[in-house]
Amino acid sequence: MHGSRASVADLVQGLLQGLAQSRLDQSRSCEVLICPPHVYLDQVQRQLAGSEIGLGAQNLDWHDSGAFTGEVSAEMLLEFGCSHVLVGHSERRSLFGETDGQVGLKVEKCIKSGLIPIICVGESLVQRQADETFVVVQRQLDAVIRQVGVTALRHSIIAYEPVWAIGTGESATPHQAEAVHIQIREYLARLDEEVSQNIRLLYGGSVNRENALDLFAQENIDGALVGGASLNVDDFLGICRAAE
Repeated sequence: MHGSRASVADLVQGLLQGLAQSRLDQSRSCEVLICPPHVYLDQVQRQLAGSEIGLGAQNLDWHDSGAFTGEVSAEMLLEFGCSHVLVGHSERRSLFGETDGQVGLKVEKCIKSGLIPIICVGESLVQRQADETFVVVQRQLDAVIRQVGVTALRHSIIAYEPVWAIGTGESATPHQAEAVHIQIREYLARLDEEVSQNIRLLYGGSVNRENALDLFAQENIDGALVGGASLNVDDFLGICRAAE
């Protein structure tokens, strides 16, 4: 929940210019998606017109419409050009009480509507200290799989975001992040080898331009879900260049 019309315009313009220059300098490029607050979707959609940057949303409701004041439907997001949406972010789970079951319903709605869900999973510090990291992550994944089936994950992205590393400045080490990504991929392989091999696994949790290169060097980390560093053009571009 950040931004104003002016700051969003400056951020997007800086990102467009920086990535355009990067494309000239690099033989490879990374895929970039930005997920602004809902009220800025129209503004950002207009700014991104004709660019290669994708547009996503931070949340959605699983209902089509109705008496759900304050909620936003998949159909509304599609009207504004969204291709992706964050589902089950730890802040939605911890601050607003979203359950694993509700996350499953949201993923189902995304897939049926043609949106790509970025399914967020991760453990708290207490759970990590109790050696329950993958117990928690598997429970969160299982709720989604029960709702949509494992093959539906072909049309999804999973973001591992340890709650203790979000907005704290404390990032999981590349080894810690890779270890969980391996567990996720191995678990999915037992259910569907194709899904396991092809699904994108992102790491989220205080990713910055200093640690991005080491994180991306890990075999099973396919990208990043960037939080605070996405509010600064130079920081976000630094992460993009690390990916490139």
